[in-house]
Amino acid sequence: MKGLQDFQSEVYQDNVDLGELMFSLCYLPTAGRLTITIIKARNLKAMDITGASDPYVKVSLMCEGRRLKKRKTSTKRNTLNPVYNEAIVFDVPPENIDQISLLIAVMDYDRVGHNEVIGVCRVGNEAESLGRDHWNEMLTYPRKPIAHWHPLIE
Repeated sequence: MKGLQDFQSEVYQDNVDLGELMFSLCYLPTAGRLTITIIKARNLKAMDITGASDPYVKVSLMCEGRRLKKRKTSTKRNTLNPVYNEAIVFDVPPENIDQISLLIAVMDYDRVGHNEVIGVCRVGNEAESLGRDHWNEMLTYPRKPIAHWHPLIE
């Protein structure tokens, strides 16, 4: 008979097999500047035959389902636990901050063929639970970077 602990860790394992991403959000309302700092990722899913990946992070600024802008980090070679510490800045006037969200995709770079998505997470008003909470926390404490781990989903 399995204990509750085993069951919970199994369920958790199921969801987190793509890995997690840590990033901070910071909003400067006076400057209308939204900064997302991609800090690091851990336990990413291996995408290459070698059992590793060449991950980079692509951040899309979304408004009503349309992509307005996208930026990406550098590619970290051959790792499942990359450290980036890279800031990405978007100009978002305060009157628009409620309509936008960020779609964050951890990608595996491939020289041959196309780059594959390892996993994604979303932050903004329309996001699910943690993504929405993180966003609201950022809006509650302007000018202060707020960092959280986010599990990647498909």
